[in-house]
Amino acid sequence: MSRVAKNPITIPDSVKVNIENSNIQVSGPKGSLDFKIPASVLLKQEENVITVEYGDSQESTALAGTTRALVNNMVIGVTEGFQKKLQLVGVGYRAKATGKLLELSLGFSHPVKYQLPEVVSVETPSQTEVVLSSHDKQALGQAAAEIRAFRPPEPYKGKGVKYSDEVIKRKEAKKAAGA
Repeated sequence: MSRVAKNPITIPDSVKVNIENSNIQVSGPKGSLDFKIPASVLLKQEENVITVEYGDSQESTALAGTTRALVNNMVIGVTEGFQKKLQLVGVGYRAKATGKLLELSLGFSHPVKYQLPEVVSVETPSQTEVVLSSHDKQALGQAAAEIRAFRPPEPYKGKGVKYSDEVIKRKEAKKAAGA
């Protein structure tokens, strides 16, 4: 039994939820999001609370918790929004944001240019920090993962693009023989 799906989702006053057929649309001050509800899960809205109903099958039990978490993230996203912070670690590693284009200097012979999705915005408070923000958690995480994939942190010196809360397991370098 899913314990996540049993928790109801409270909808703030500033959020409008529209459930039609197998689609849910959540709109608030930060934007609007859509989601297609799986066929084995049913969402019920009563005043300002959404509950998830599901059957006894293994598929519906598995999808119930996931659906509840996704809808809850939609509600949080359109009210508060989400943020991911990336750090550039390495000599000469820099980031510069202009509009929806992020230009990164990551030790390659050329600068890396990354075009952000429409729903994701970027700030560079310093040359080695990148702050991504959006109301869509999935698009935000995907953009952060794609930026990190240009130069993932390596285990010997820790150089690369890392999440600000990420801990890199460091390895010890080989010792010279006979020294």
